[in-house]
Amino acid sequence: MSDTAYRHCLYQTEGALLTLTLNRPQVLNALHPEAHRELADAFDRYAADPQLRVCIVTGAGDRAFCVGTDLKELAATGDHAKPATGFAGITHRFDLWKPLIAAVNGHCLGGGMEILAACDIGVAASSAKFGLPEPRVGLAALGGGLLQRLPRQIATKDAMALVLTGATIDAQEAKRIGLLNDVVPAERVMARARQYAEEILACAPLAVQASKQIMLQSLAVANLADTMHENYPAAARMLASRDAVEGPAAFAQKRRPHWTGD
Repeated sequence: MSDTAYRHCLYQTEGALLTLTLNRPQVLNALHPEAHRELADAFDRYAADPQLRVCIVTGAGDRAFCVGTDLKELAATGDHAKPATGFAGITHRFDLWKPLIAAVNGHCLGGGMEILAACDIGVAASSAKFGLPEPRVGLAALGGGLLQRLPRQIATKDAMALVLTGATIDAQEAKRIGLLNDVVPAERVMARARQYAEEILACAPLAVQASKQIMLQSLAVANLADTMHENYPAAARMLASRDAVEGPAAFAQKRRPHWTGD
């Protein structure tokens, strides 16, 4: 089902799956303040809707996922405004435990890299290009926490090479350094992203959310032993849920579980 409430993104649901498409192909899906606000609202809706369990984020057209900020718009208006939840409404959102899958269909530069880094799983077309060109125009990638995220996600030397040179790399190199899970032909990007979504949807939704919360929150704790005693509300909710009873029962009865998310 498609929602026409937005001008700069497409909000399409299919059962428990949301596909959120950056829809400014005329500027390679570069974003401006209105697009940021729309995407923030879309992610708010995803977070709040108990029927939605997985989101695929992609770009319209076959040239770009997202090339960052719409610089022509910025030059004309001087408006840097972004919502509190950051670039594309996602980069400063640290309480979304539902999964996000990036389906990178083309150029992924600057802010596009920030969106990718904010997602949990990344699939890209073999023709996609990746880079942080900000230093080449006198800037740094400050907009979405990418300079903080990258050394937590990939090797520091690889992160430094990307950040300090402003160079562009191809999809295979992006996969090699850990930015991506898979590289596939362009026509298979969405199909592979949907495969990941279907595998996640086969799992108990609260178990998935608890797993994501524990993994991400534990990164902020230096001592591994201390992570075992942290407060993980999503895990407590999972353990108290009907799904925590349904899973073992379905296994014992040799049937597929029926997840309710409560």
